[in-house]
Amino acid sequence: MNIPLPDIDEIDRRILDVLQQNARISNHELAQKVGLSASPCWRRMRRLEKMGVIRGYATVLDAARLGLPVTAIAMVTLDDHHPDTVATFDEAVNRLPEILDCMAISGEHDYLLRILAPGMDSYQRFLADHLLQVPGIRSVNTVFALKHNKQTTAIPL
Repeated sequence: MNIPLPDIDEIDRRILDVLQQNARISNHELAQKVGLSASPCWRRMRRLEKMGVIRGYATVLDAARLGLPVTAIAMVTLDDHHPDTVATFDEAVNRLPEILDCMAISGEHDYLLRILAPGMDSYQRFLADHLLQVPGIRSVNTVFALKHNKQTTAIPL
């Protein structure tokens, strides 16, 4: 699938694709894989970083092996959409490390959160002691992932 991206050519796409597969690849090896010499490859990477296409580099960890096997998907509804209510919610989300993702969504609920926990009891404590204590939250409906059939950080290019 070739999604049109402004100011990004086929070589940039190949660079991005290879980096998504292995962000630890050396510039020399990356250049070889995309058919460039090292200097132009490095310049292209820096340009993609400055454009904000490459936002950063990360290590993907196995949450279950680190003692966080429970993935909760919490759908949050706020009392209202007043800027103060939204700002209070955003601040709370950003200070709670258990929350990995927060997305404003359309439909019945206002936000979708992805939360990790060591177990159901600890999730319940997190919900009662932290999330439901945030002013402006009307309700939280949670579903739990039973199995991860697919999990990727790669964006189709």
